[in-house]
Amino acid sequence: MAKSVSKKIKKKPLSEQVKKAMKKYFATLDDTNPKNVYELVMAEVEPELLRAVMSYTNNNQSKAANVLGLNRATLRKKLHRYNILEKS
Repeated sequence: MAKSVSKKIKKKPLSEQVKKAMKKYFATLDDTNPKNVYELVMAEVEPELLRAVMSYTNNNQSKAANVLGLNRATLRKKLHRYNILEKS
């Protein structure tokens, strides 16, 4: 029986990564007044989240919808919106 090696992995909450990214984003703006930041962030983050979950679930939409806490029809709409869903 192989001996398992436990590694200490420092887990950072996702919120810390978001905070860091937003701080960096705002620092690059100088005197520019940002608009529609919510839409900007969602347009950047949501497709990557969907791709990651679809990969994690081996493109099983039912499992992906469950992981995301979404209705399967809602997931399909989002996959289509971002051209993630394979065309059949």
